[in-house]
Amino acid sequence: MIQKAMDRNEPDTLVIRASKGWAALNLRDLWKYRELLYFLVWRDVKVRYKQAILGILWAVLVPVVNIVVFSFVFGILFHQNQTVPNYPLLAATGQLPWGLFAGALGRCSLSLVGSSNLITKVYFPRLAIPIASVLSGLVDFGIAFLIVMGFMVYYHTPLTWNLLWLIPLTLMVLLTSLAVGLWLAALNVRYRDVQHIVPFLIQIWMYASPVAYSTSLVMGKTRLIYGLNPMAGVIQGFRWALINGDPPGELFIISIVMVLILLISGLFYFRRMERTFADMI
Repeated sequence: MIQKAMDRNEPDTLVIRASKGWAALNLRDLWKYRELLYFLVWRDVKVRYKQAILGILWAVLVPVVNIVVFSFVFGILFHQNQTVPNYPLLAATGQLPWGLFAGALGRCSLSLVGSSNLITKVYFPRLAIPIASVLSGLVDFGIAFLIVMGFMVYYHTPLTWNLLWLIPLTLMVLLTSLAVGLWLAALNVRYRDVQHIVPFLIQIWMYASPVAYSTSLVMGKTRLIYGLNPMAGVIQGFRWALINGDPPGELFIISIVMVLILLISGLFYFRRMERTFADMI
């Protein structure tokens, strides 16, 4: 908690006090430290590819390999290419938002422990660290988007005004990864087992999301339960915006509600645990 003294006879004084109970979110501090947020994002991008043999080419190699694997396993072995026209394009449009989500969630969950040297030495809004780790994934996302554009050109897929929906849909992916990542990042400070659980969580979540298959396979009442996975509506929304797939409909509405619940609860839990980060990290 920050309090500024306003006595006319004394210079402005910045008082830092530990918050008690369920602290207010105090999001105004993020705006005051917006330059720090920018540098944290830039640091994460540079560190990710520093001293890497392929460098930024990893942002191309990873989605391409995943699309090839999906096309072989699901398209050929499970005969999805017989029921879904241009299956590699469907896999590419599913991999695009999922790659952003999985990368952002993995970095966000480990971000606090990885920045322990900053947390223990200087004050700044701790929320800037997980937010920066999420935003840094937009660089890889931009490269993956160009790959999807290449698939669309190859399969002669026309562009429509639905592309404008990619902006709010991308924001939904970022908010989803931040919402879950805040919980995991705060828990990882106290329980280091979380860092071992995250890869399994992401892997299971991928198969529970329509990354390599269409949501048309999920029918009836199961579809509403399936919508509790916030990425289900988002991925279907990407396919609708890019290749004129089925509109996400009720899946997207349920996704929005789930993301808001996870984000608000995650923000308050993060602030609740924030005062112990420096002592436990």
